Amino acid sequence: MIDRWNKAGSSVADSRIMLYKRTQTCGELTAEHVGRDVVLNGWVDAWRDFGGLVFIDLRDRYGVTQVVFEPEAGAELQARARELRNEYVIGVKGTVAPRLPGKENPRLVTGAIEVRARELVVYNASPTPPFEMHGPEPNEELRLTYRYLDLRRPALQHVFIVRHRLAQLMRRMMTDMGFLEVETPILGRSTPEGARDFLVPSRVHAGHFYALPQSPQLYKQLLMVSGFDRYFQIARCFRDEDLRANRQPEFTQLDVEMSFVDDNDVTSTMEILVAEMAREFTGLELKLPLPRLDYHDVVERFGSDRPDLRYELELKDVADIAAQTEFKVFQQAKESGHRIRGLCAPGGGTKYSRKDLDGLTEYIGGMGAKGLVWLKVEADTMTGPTAKFFPAEAQQALRSRFGAKAGDLILIVADTQAVTSLALSSLRARLAAELELYDPKSFHYSWIVRFPLFAWDAEENRFVAEHHPFTMPLFEDLHLLDSEPAKVRAQAYDLVVNGEEAGGGTIRCHDPEIQSKIFSLLGLTPEQAQEKFGFLLGALRNGAPPHGGIALGFDRLVMLYSGLTNIRDCIAFPKTAKGTDLMTGAPGTVEARQLKELHVRPTSAT
Repeated sequence: MIDRWNKAGSSVADSRIMLYKRTQTCGELTAEHVGRDVVLNGWVDAWRDFGGLVFIDLRDRYGVTQVVFEPEAGAELQARARELRNEYVIGVKGTVAPRLPGKENPRLVTGAIEVRARELVVYNASPTPPFEMHGPEPNEELRLTYRYLDLRRPALQHVFIVRHRLAQLMRRMMTDMGFLEVETPILGRSTPEGARDFLVPSRVHAGHFYALPQSPQLYKQLLMVSGFDRYFQIARCFRDEDLRANRQPEFTQLDVEMSFVDDNDVTSTMEILVAEMAREFTGLELKLPLPRLDYHDVVERFGSDRPDLRYELELKDVADIAAQTEFKVFQQAKESGHRIRGLCAPGGGTKYSRKDLDGLTEYIGGMGAKGLVWLKVEADTMTGPTAKFFPAEAQQALRSRFGAKAGDLILIVADTQAVTSLALSSLRARLAAELELYDPKSFHYSWIVRFPLFAWDAEENRFVAEHHPFTMPLFEDLHLLDSEPAKVRAQAYDLVVNGEEAGGGTIRCHDPEIQSKIFSLLGLTPEQAQEKFGFLLGALRNGAPPHGGIALGFDRLVMLYSGLTNIRDCIAFPKTAKGTDLMTGAPGTVEARQLKELHVRPTSAT
């Protein structure tokens, strides 16, 4: 058993633990410190026993310093050093000395020196860790179970340094632009905003519930009515929804609201922040204003309202060319009023084997597509299982439509608008990565604007809000609210970075009559609207200014600027795809007594 205390014979009964107050961190000692007596604290990152000499690498969040235990320091100290293992927490007193010539480590700030130890205290021993702090990344389930160990890994700690820097940059920039940081409630009222609310039962008011905020949307609008003019908050948000890729039940966003503005005012103001983020985290000088692309145009060209524009691979409608073929799948699609669309992957014809193409077919089958037509472009013809159905004229038309060259691959999907968009946009992203059509370290920023105000929910047979129910229509589309609401466009805008929705916002309804009309189109009776949103409608009738805002996905921006693809790596203690915390066991059961106090009926699992 290692002697945990500084002096032989010390014990819990007769001595306090010795704390060596560090004089430096493990990442700052250089040749300038040679000859200086220092104290370091940290975790044993690695150890090496060479018989006469014992070396350890001591790590904290600032870096790593090599420590050597020499025979001159005494047999007892060397014996204790030999018992050290990875992740022991220790303190060391010693003298900074130059490393031997040829033994320097140029990859470390501290690589020119070592600390020759004179004293050692072990604050805490550790069993063998379930995974190494360096080396191959362990599986995610293991990492999340031991998240407190996972967070020690230097690569992950770097992510949270980026997260801290981003938060500080946002606060500085928003303050410099005249915004005030205002906190809004976590316990609020449940309102229909899209996703399900997390509910919190009230102990005092039996049968009543608070809701955790999906966003501070209503509160920030009320702050504009209150005359605050420019508001921001790095806000926590909660949504009880099925966790698709890169979504968490609780997340963070930069929340912003402004008064007396239109959509260009909001986007132009936020571009100042976006440009500063790009400069700070990528070294990129953005050319402003950023591109503004119409929603309907990008969905047609790329199949998605958040296209990755670091590469082209545009979708093309080929229904007219399909009409020149005898392929029954195309004929049936046209008879059903479906779309026939495709894309051309440069070099894909030589890259992908028949087995690979079967894999792509199976891939989009999981998105509802019934099949994938593929054609390899040769010098004078096209090959593939369906090539025989394409006469020479149709093949030439496809070459021209896609600008295809020998060695390329044409992929076509015939199905509904929604299925062709989803399948082809997903294929587009996959092909671009596999064919290395872009630099993964590059960035592309753009605004997507003029979204539909409503989306049709076939299951509920009614309109739902595309963004949220407080969005102002485009002024030129207001007359369509009574006649063709499906055609109404919104004063809405999304910031898209590398195919990720990095932020989204709208100009809000400041006119209570327009807001009431929108509630009606969403299926709310006047009584329901008053019951759920009476406070907002009342505020709008009491001098509400024109106003609008945006929310930037803070976690997602950290992910992008850290070069990651998994948003869970950007959150200190995230949930799994099933919404569970493997480390703490949340969600868990509670005692029947607690449920009784909250007027909640126990279940069999409680």
